Amino acid sequence: MSALEWFAHKPLGDGIFWIQERFYESGNRANIWLVRGSQRDVVIDAGLGLRSLPDYLRAAGLLEPAGGGGRRALLAVATHVHFDHSGGLQHFEEVAVHSAEAAALLRGDNYEAVTWLSDREVGRPPRPGWRARHFRVPPVRPSRLLQEGDVISLGDRQLTVMHMPGHSRGSICLHDKDRKILFSGDVVYDGSMIDWLPYSRISDYIASCQRLMDLVDRGLVEKVLPGHFNIFGAERLYRLASNYISQAGVCHKVSACAMRSIASIALRITNSRVTS
Repeated sequence: MSALEWFAHKPLGDGIFWIQERFYESGNRANIWLVRGSQRDVVIDAGLGLRSLPDYLRAAGLLEPAGGGGRRALLAVATHVHFDHSGGLQHFEEVAVHSAEAAALLRGDNYEAVTWLSDREVGRPPRPGWRARHFRVPPVRPSRLLQEGDVISLGDRQLTVMHMPGHSRGSICLHDKDRKILFSGDVVYDGSMIDWLPYSRISDYIASCQRLMDLVDRGLVEKVLPGHFNIFGAERLYRLASNYISQAGVCHKVSACAMRSIASIALRITNSRVTS
């Protein structure tokens, strides 16, 4: 299967494209965002990597030449290193990730990448004989380590890094302040927030949700482009964040701790089978 068959995209206007992996039929299917600038293009999250995303971008004509005729620089930014967001980073020359998860990406740590994929989630195998049990997030050396407050310049637009741990220790959002757009990764999407994975931390998640609410209170976000599911607005963002905080009581913490233990054991067993 070619990259052109594997992916599909939808233009949202203002240089933003929504890309998805057509045959990854799962709630874990991540949204991929292409943001084009005058000097640099940025891909936010990269999917599983079963086919080359840069090849798709070129074949679909989404990487237009810069003013001088050559192509603009292309940077892939991972909002975090979970497998559904980081598997495709291997196909990019320039890769950025938060420093808290850079070592995991460099060593191909599929425990921290929470790698679990089944054959039934892939509606059409990318090649003959492919099996999900062989899927791994390969080691990738980041070319840029991100920190809170860093600015990724695209020329005519700027994306500010907001470190928002909780879902994972290196989770980030990217904030386009001028356009009041938040690329939220898995920090928040229109669904249940997952805080029971390895390196999830409820206290961090509460603090991150408080920051999200503050963005809305200050009128700094009007549109959220999340890591999964559909786009939503500021009112929904505020409600999702405030609901998480209100429900993060003792019972929730006990339940999340139990789930984390089960997930940790399952991941260690799965990864030991793959590597043995």
